[in-house]
Amino acid sequence: MRSYRQPHRTANGLIGAVLGAMLLAGCSLGEEPAVSQADQAAGAELHPQLLAQFGGAYDGDESEYLRRVGKSIAATAGLDGQCTFTLVNSDVVNAFAVPGCYIYLTRGLMGIVNSEAELAAVLAHEVGHIVGRHSQRQQSRSLWRTIGVVAVQVFTGSDRLTQIAGAAAGLFTLRYSRQQEYEADDLGLRYLHKSGYDPFASIDMLRALGQHELFLMQTRGRDEARSIPEWARTHPLTDNRLERAQGAAEDTGVPRGALPEREVDYIRAVDDMLYGDDPEQGFVNGRSFAHPVMRIAFEAPEGFTLTNSPQAILIEGPGGIRGEFAGGQVPAGGLEEYSSVLLRALLGEAPFAITDVRAAQVNGLPALFTSARVRSGKGEAGLTLGAYAAGDTAYHFVMLSAPRAAAPAALDELLGSFRLISPEEARSLRPRKIEAVRASAGDTVTALASRMAGDNKLAHFLMLNGREPNRPLRPGEPLKIVVFDGPR
Repeated sequence: MRSYRQPHRTANGLIGAVLGAMLLAGCSLGEEPAVSQADQAAGAELHPQLLAQFGGAYDGDESEYLRRVGKSIAATAGLDGQCTFTLVNSDVVNAFAVPGCYIYLTRGLMGIVNSEAELAAVLAHEVGHIVGRHSQRQQSRSLWRTIGVVAVQVFTGSDRLTQIAGAAAGLFTLRYSRQQEYEADDLGLRYLHKSGYDPFASIDMLRALGQHELFLMQTRGRDEARSIPEWARTHPLTDNRLERAQGAAEDTGVPRGALPEREVDYIRAVDDMLYGDDPEQGFVNGRSFAHPVMRIAFEAPEGFTLTNSPQAILIEGPGGIRGEFAGGQVPAGGLEEYSSVLLRALLGEAPFAITDVRAAQVNGLPALFTSARVRSGKGEAGLTLGAYAAGDTAYHFVMLSAPRAAAPAALDELLGSFRLISPEEARSLRPRKIEAVRASAGDTVTALASRMAGDNKLAHFLMLNGREPNRPLRPGEPLKIVVFDGPR
């Protein structure tokens, strides 16, 4: 969460752009690939909305490096000058593409990539999705689901409520089919090879993604692994897919290592890149959130997951409960007016009934809790609003329960966890960055891992560098470690 928001601000026309993209005509793979003007227009409209929703663009040398490699791959695919490549300021590990050849790679994914060839493999795969027009096909298959989402939005008249319910991320919950992933793998490998990179880098990249998810599960538990947002799970890994990719790389006739991977260039490019949460958005650590500038924190109960974004902290819980945490200024009418304005902004014209309002003190802060039932296209849904005053700043949770389902008791635990943090605790929340290092003679994996910031140093070092624990270091080998940025 980058900063608090005024409660009356609403979402923009993301759903309209997605629906517009659904109506675009496709081309067959037998034709020369090209991006249509209609696709370009839809992608251009969607681009700023996606950046606002998923972290904004990350500027710097890394972004220019990404664009240079992406443009080379696009030219090889016959899309010279038709694609836009953007590095997204999010620590979620993912890459995705939307119609118009707008291709996005997150800072989190760039952190676990270990060579220019691996980066090119990711981008070539996404270009393959564009050439195959997989987004349009998948959107068409999910037409009834999308119509249902839009119907809820039209019925309630509330963009914001629909966004919280999950519609804003709808484009990324549309998973590619196995055949579409295979097709993008095949096309991507072709573009990777034609661009002069080692085709085996695509297998290395798939394994790096698998290592990352395994690292989350082993070090932070299944909740943290599940905290990868649904829109990020567009590339499911399977043993069959890895074996297929291995066979395809071998079929090129190029021996492993015969073509460059450019590890040194890549590690140098990501040196000093921000790693993990952006301090302007606060820090999500598993089910906990803390912001060093606002000096606030809360913790979600077991089974909940948190996702950081520039506008808010997105919250998902068991039984389909969803919501967000954000904030604004305390108006003259206090929390009562704040809650009333926020409810009107959230619900628009939706019929609703307030079932309970109660004032409370939460960890020394005045709070106001409002419960309501909201009519939707699927019946009634429960809405819980918890608002808190910290000086002249207000913060709030707004949580939606599934239609006809009671809000879980764990919701009280979430609402009761909001607190202010001390200056000492705030100072302990420090940003991290990637530091490029070279292995020296006598260096060991354990010694380099000991320099890593944070917990689980060895496992984190191995994941970050795509290494097995028993693989010795080579003198001069380029590697990455994560260190704290700025003064302690």
